[in-house]
Amino acid sequence: MEEQLAETYGVMVYQEDVIKVGHYFGGLDLADADVLRRMMSGKHRSISHLQEIESKFFKNCEELGRPAETAKEVWRQMESFAGYSFSKAHSASFAVESYQSLYLKTYYPLEFMTATINNHGGFYSPQVYINEAQKNGALIHNPCVNMSYWTTTIYGIDIYLGFDLVKDLEVKTVKQILDERQMNGKYKSLENFILRTGVSETQISILIRIGAFNFTSNVKTNMQWESLYICSEIKDRSLPVGLFDEAVKIPEIPKFEYSLAEHLYDEIRYFKFPITGTWFNLIRSTFRGVYANDMDKHLGKTVRMVGDFVTYKPVRTKKGEMMMFGTFLDDEGNFFNTVHFPNSLRGYRFQGMGVYLVEGVITMEFGYCSITVNRCAKIPLLPNPWEQEIVNRKLLP
Repeated sequence: MEEQLAETYGVMVYQEDVIKVGHYFGGLDLADADVLRRMMSGKHRSISHLQEIESKFFKNCEELGRPAETAKEVWRQMESFAGYSFSKAHSASFAVESYQSLYLKTYYPLEFMTATINNHGGFYSPQVYINEAQKNGALIHNPCVNMSYWTTTIYGIDIYLGFDLVKDLEVKTVKQILDERQMNGKYKSLENFILRTGVSETQISILIRIGAFNFTSNVKTNMQWESLYICSEIKDRSLPVGLFDEAVKIPEIPKFEYSLAEHLYDEIRYFKFPITGTWFNLIRSTFRGVYANDMDKHLGKTVRMVGDFVTYKPVRTKKGEMMMFGTFLDDEGNFFNTVHFPNSLRGYRFQGMGVYLVEGVITMEFGYCSITVNRCAKIPLLPNPWEQEIVNRKLLP
């Protein structure tokens, strides 16, 4: 055992270790030892075959003079290994990738976060990577018809989100935008964009609402009216798209206002998360409680914290009851972790994405603070102006 496991200090760490122990200690041939490896990785063969291998293992140990108790302990260790076994080749590969990722995240944080957003993978939603980029000094911009591409792009400290993040935006629309821009340069205005691309009214409406024309500094409501007028004029005249520059004379439109809440709900509609602000800008309460960076000042105390829900991990207790570990972001964009034991979880369950008020006791383990939750509840949001407008219209005679 010492000879086979010297590299890992006598502990079976890799699946290959079990093959070696089964072969050299238990006298199994390599084919049977590999069946054990498959068993531990979830690739089970027949139960009878496994029982046959187990019997062969103990018979061989007896013939080789292994003490019975030692043989039982070795077999127990091999069986218990099933929950975390991993091949050595994969372990090495992931170790290399982990160190490379850590290097890039440390010395090129903005480029790393941009790449992570474009990867469409990762453990978190794009909102979390955007928050991390902002904490590292990035300026996040909505997708822009003049600066953005299909994927998210970085220019120094400016990160322009990609059109691929936008719900309901058609691929052919993005292709029209990029092809025309490449051939004839940046768009000068909303009118110039419509005349040059011929994008449909529905798609233009989406582009306006996601902030793709923020460079014009015009109010979204005004741009919506202008786009409808320009598109109708083009249809009436039957002019070829792009034949004339600034060909439509737009009547004077009253100056409208557009609140932060309207911007945020636009972004939530098309990105599933806010960009111009955060979820905290949409909750009714101004209370923020204890911040993540101050948790160590309140050890052992019952406090209240307010957090934007990120994710949770369900686990089973020894009694088989469900409990949760949660992760939130506070109003400063810092993570804090929560522990929800079964008693708390039964009365106060997670209710999806949003901002939660959490009450519990601050504890510390391995140098990191968390809050053991007694109670938690989702904080109501301000009404969606778009939905409120629909309600008001229905109330009109």
